[in-house]
Amino acid sequence: MVIANKMQLSAEEKYDLIARNLQEVLGEEKIKTILKERDLKIYWGTATTGKPHVAYFVPMSKIADFLRAGAEVTILFADLHAYLDNMKAPWELLALRVQYYEHSIKSMLKSIGVSIDKLKFEKGTNFELSKEYTLDVYRLASVITEHDAKKAGAEVVKQVDHPLVSGLLYPGLQALDEEYLKVDAQFGGVDQRKIFTFAEKYLPQLGYQKRAHLMNPMVPGLTGTKMSSSEDESKIDLLDPPASVKKKLAKAFCEPGNVENNGILSFTKHVIFPLFKSDEKFVVVRNAENGGSLMFDTYSELEECFKMMKLHPADLKTAVEGYINRLLEPVRKTFEDPVLKKLVEKAYPVAKKQKSVANDDVITPAHLDIRIGKIVEVSKHPDADSLYVEKIDLGEDKPRTIVSGLVNFVPIDEMQNRMVVVLCNLKPAKMRGIESQGMVLCASVDEPRQVELLEVPKEAVIGEPVFIENYEEEKPKEILNPKKKIWEKLQVDLKTNGDYVAQWQGNNLITKSGGIFKSKSLKNAPIK
Repeated sequence: MVIANKMQLSAEEKYDLIARNLQEVLGEEKIKTILKERDLKIYWGTATTGKPHVAYFVPMSKIADFLRAGAEVTILFADLHAYLDNMKAPWELLALRVQYYEHSIKSMLKSIGVSIDKLKFEKGTNFELSKEYTLDVYRLASVITEHDAKKAGAEVVKQVDHPLVSGLLYPGLQALDEEYLKVDAQFGGVDQRKIFTFAEKYLPQLGYQKRAHLMNPMVPGLTGTKMSSSEDESKIDLLDPPASVKKKLAKAFCEPGNVENNGILSFTKHVIFPLFKSDEKFVVVRNAENGGSLMFDTYSELEECFKMMKLHPADLKTAVEGYINRLLEPVRKTFEDPVLKKLVEKAYPVAKKQKSVANDDVITPAHLDIRIGKIVEVSKHPDADSLYVEKIDLGEDKPRTIVSGLVNFVPIDEMQNRMVVVLCNLKPAKMRGIESQGMVLCASVDEPRQVELLEVPKEAVIGEPVFIENYEEEKPKEILNPKKKIWEKLQVDLKTNGDYVAQWQGNNLITKSGGIFKSKSLKNAPIK
């Protein structure tokens, strides 16, 4: 997997290379006009937060395309952005994580045959703390509405009920980076689209030109959702050993014939095939009993074969496993250096699990007694049109009575016999004359008003406890003290992430077997 040597290409051929496999291009004509006169200047930025994983080969593959097209490419290590995004990267770890990202990305580029001599690497804090840049931040803040700033970062910045001002600044800084890096276009995932259109709207208001924007599709992770640093089973870490790669691929979602939300196929499309040399083929080794080995010249041939169920998921996974290990091996070798091993330990210190018994002085999510329940009976509240009265089996001596304001959001026939997630240790409280002995947890948004029950893993059983990752060993309080407002303090950070997964401060809600909970369609939504 080595990129081809740079050739003399026409402006049209350069554009085709730049745009191939992208989901969307904003400013296509602008790019084509520039290419008739000179090579394009592009930047890609990455916030130095969680560890880069194998999906980072997707932008690396496109950067290889840009270089083939003669583009001047800048990679920005967005350290200040990482801090502003709800302090995902603590200030004292910023410099260490930038070093880790730089070594990781350089080793990835070398792995796919990209000469780093052709690239420019820049660190955000090298220019984002200058007097001129800071003044432009204030100028931008004077014209941006709070609504537009929040909307722009909705898919990228961590969403909380009471957002920090730093998160609202994030989109503005990303827009200004285009001007200060003196580029023609910015490249990123389609999840950045709102920030890109925000930049197109506001930079001209400061007297700066509007840039073009190149957007990659979001590649599904191994679970069929976005590959995420916060969901370990959805990603393969750059330093995962071959045994771990095999284990994670074995668990990966890859339904026979299903080419939608298939992370295995998406990786072959966006990474493996674009990196092949002109005479290289995708090879699936099979024994004669299973039809013999297969070779594919194009991704479309592979997809069609899988779609027609002529290629078994296990055989596809085995082939992809080999290609992934080829990509990762140079990265692993780079990090065998004792100095870099020490860097990883310092940049990403392992958080120790909380082992103290939950108490009111140290509030953790272990205070919450959350369990799986089944609604065995449901009716409308006799004195409140918006309330249901449910009998919920929680594996106790008898079902609990719980009152929920779901009439306007969930039809009664969908409530009956439904498996639900229940907060069980709230102090019982009367709701219009009927005592409610818990709370059914739902994801909800205010504009437009939507409420969805959390989806329970299929393997979950009635009465099974629900844990928050890293807090499994603590015991919940029997009853939460309402005067301490423990639930209210914890609920602020309980929400779905960008992949609809229920989390508390980035830690998944899980069953003992590792099952996760999701909302059907509400992302970055509070859970209450």
